[in-house]
Amino acid sequence: EKMASREKERHRRRSRSRSRSPQRPRSGRRRSRERSPVRSDQQVDDRGRKRKDEEKESTAHIEARDFSHSGKLLEDTNTFKGVVVKYSEPEEARKPKRRWRLYPFKGNEQLDVLYVHRQSAYLIGRERRVCDIPMHHPSISKQHAALQYRLVTQPDEDGIPRRRVKPYLIDLGSTNGSYVNNQRLDPSRYYELKEQDMIKFGFSSREYVILHEGSKGEEGEDDGTATP
Repeated sequence: EKMASREKERHRRRSRSRSRSPQRPRSGRRRSRERSPVRSDQQVDDRGRKRKDEEKESTAHIEARDFSHSGKLLEDTNTFKGVVVKYSEPEEARKPKRRWRLYPFKGNEQLDVLYVHRQSAYLIGRERRVCDIPMHHPSISKQHAALQYRLVTQPDEDGIPRRRVKPYLIDLGSTNGSYVNNQRLDPSRYYELKEQDMIKFGFSSREYVILHEGSKGEEGEDDGTATP
């Protein structure tokens, strides 16, 4: 009987161990999530400050580098009101003392006088945002030409060299050209304008006669001193 009771007890223990469901192992993600320490607000703030300091250092490094433009690049990036300006004034540019004027004519009709003595240069063309003297004829380029006053050294009637501020016209590579006394100008070259010269642009019928308020006998009032 004792042997039988022992066998029964062993059989019960075996059946209990079999009936128990095996425990599932915990996933690695859950373990890592449970083991990761919870950061305090102070630790989060310190980490954010560290990132900001690193960004400041990288920005300061970039700003310290030399990104200065070359002269050629400055010419290509000469913009005004969002428009790239093709022309830049030379070093000898000067504002004139003499009050030069352009007298426009359309056939026999005289139009409003243009006073062109208030600045050292006037950009001429159809681009109204940048041109000082806007034109409307479709044959005229957006930036067609420029009227430029330059300080130059020229001899007077006695052969003495004197510094004078003179008006010049330069064509900016226009499609249909600029004309002085019906002679087409070569592009990108300065042409001195004389009193009573007649100027035309493109195929426009308008003619511009350049004059000043004085006479030819007062030509010396715009001059500088004699050059030694």
